[in-house]
Amino acid sequence: MSSSADYRSGVGILLLNRAGLAFVGQRIDYPGEAWQMPQGGIDRGETPREAALRELKEEIGTNNTEILAESESWFEYDLPEEFRQHVWRGRYRGQRQKWFAMRFLGQDREIDLATHHPEFSAWKWVEPSALPRLIVPFKRRLYADVLKEFGSLIDGG
Repeated sequence: MSSSADYRSGVGILLLNRAGLAFVGQRIDYPGEAWQMPQGGIDRGETPREAALRELKEEIGTNNTEILAESESWFEYDLPEEFRQHVWRGRYRGQRQKWFAMRFLGQDREIDLATHHPEFSAWKWVEPSALPRLIVPFKRRLYADVLKEFGSLIDGG
C-alpha cells in the first residue's frame, strides 16, 4: 500500500485561451510525440496556487492569466517502473497534483519556451477533448479526470 509520501507534491495547469482551446507543450526530454499541459513541483513554503503561477512563468515564459478554478481534490498518477529511477532519482512512485484551470489573458507572442530551463520544444492550442490522446499513456486517466473536474468551464466557455 502506498502513502502520500510516495508521491511528489505538484500542480498542473489547464490553460485555456479565449477560444476555449487548451495549451500543450511537446516535452523536450521525451522521444517522439509527448505533449503535456504545464505542471511541476511545489517548493517548500509555497502554496499550490503560487506554484502554479511560478511553473507557468518558468515553462512558457508568462503567467498572464486568471485562475478560473482549483480542483477540489488532489490527483495522483504513477510513473512506469522504467522511468522511476531516472525521474526524481527514484524517490517517488509518481505525483500527487492540485490542478488549476486558467484563462490565458495575453497574446500568443507572449509565450516563450526559451526559458532558463526549457521543458518544451514546441507548443500549440488544442481542443480539450484531444488532450488524453496527446499525452503519454500513463497520464491518460489523469487527464480524463482533470477534464471531467473542469468540464463545466470547458463546455460553458
